[in-house]
Amino acid sequence: MEVISSGVMGMAPLVMSLLVVVVGLVLWFFVRRASARSNEQIELLEALLDQQKRQTALLRRLCEANEPEKEASAEQDASAQAAQEDEDDGFIRLVAER
Repeated sequence: MEVISSGVMGMAPLVMSLLVVVVGLVLWFFVRRASARSNEQIELLEALLDQQKRQTALLRRLCEANEPEKEASAEQDASAQAAQEDEDDGFIRLVAER
């Protein structure tokens, strides 16, 4: 009996260390897998950011190209409004006072 129990007791530390190594390898596998996925997501987000920067630059160029038209239309609106006010003043002037 003593031989069997001493053999089992001698194997226990070996089995425990083997079990710790297996659990460590499994954990290492999942950590590496999560890290690889997060790196892929970071690359995709950086690509999206780059595309958004390009789109923003294009939109700014389009807005800058359309600004002179807006200024011209704003000037026309202002001159039309001033002309309308002049006409209104002229109409009031024509009304007889009491």
